[in-house]
Amino acid sequence: IEGEVNSEVRPKVTGYIQDVLVDEGDIVKQGQLLFKLETQSLSQDAAAAKANVNTAQLAVNKLIPLVKKNIISNIQLETAKAQLEQAKSAYNSVIATINYANVKSPVNGVVGSINYRKGALVSASNSLPLTNVSSIKNVYAYFSMNEKAFIEFIENAEGTTIEQKIKALPKVQLQLANGKVYEQEGTIETITGDINQQTGSVTFRAKFNNDAGLLRNGSSGTISVPKIYKNALVVPSESTFENQGKKFVYTVQGDSLVNSAITISDTSDKLYIIESGLQEGTIILAKGVGKVKPGMKIAPILTPLDSITNSFQTVFK
Repeated sequence: IEGEVNSEVRPKVTGYIQDVLVDEGDIVKQGQLLFKLETQSLSQDAAAAKANVNTAQLAVNKLIPLVKKNIISNIQLETAKAQLEQAKSAYNSVIATINYANVKSPVNGVVGSINYRKGALVSASNSLPLTNVSSIKNVYAYFSMNEKAFIEFIENAEGTTIEQKIKALPKVQLQLANGKVYEQEGTIETITGDINQQTGSVTFRAKFNNDAGLLRNGSSGTISVPKIYKNALVVPSESTFENQGKKFVYTVQGDSLVNSAITISDTSDKLYIIESGLQEGTIILAKGVGKVKPGMKIAPILTPLDSITNSFQTVFK
């Protein structure tokens, strides 16, 4: 999981950290000062550069009246002016470098781990940034599917083009590291255009709202992508039993029970999705399959399916 914006904070100049003005987890604004680097030597360079500007300015001021009186040529004045501009440029460069010693936040966001503390010598070439600033109002969850699952997933998605299919994809859920499901559903926004040759997988990106701030840059979890079945025939999983590796249900024929083999295409919570072996409207024994035998006489009491599974809320509307 990554913040919608995740920016590395690096110094543009080399120097010792003089002050760390934020702590990990602080919320900062774009342009807010985060670190100050030592600038003593740069200040000396700035003083020398300013002196050069003053000297060049005096030279120009001295030549201007001489040119007006035609005592010297205008070329000498223009040369002095060019030297003045060169001195100003050198001074501005030093001042800019001094400003770079004030390291500011590039974006609004939350401060991550601070990798260097006061007294550390840092530069733009350091392997680690000073810190990261992440905007986590919204976060991106990156996840993958293997090639086979991806092909099946896209084939079953509505639409003719990949853009239409992405827009029609169902909302996804995020199971957090503690096993709980994140309260906000996410939207799949992008699918990479290639298959990773090393892993044989395709990467997806889903966007989640994170106003509560529960998700952090670098968090991990598991994405649940729903597979939608329309007009599916389902039975409660507790209404089935297994014999020699096959699944069975007891169908009710009159006042007797008959064991019927079924083929299951998929599962969803407390339900089995039936591929074959049952017809719509067939009455089956809902509970107590372990207490009966084929041919046993019963007095059937019709019971609604949702009272057996408790609720369809997580699956059906």
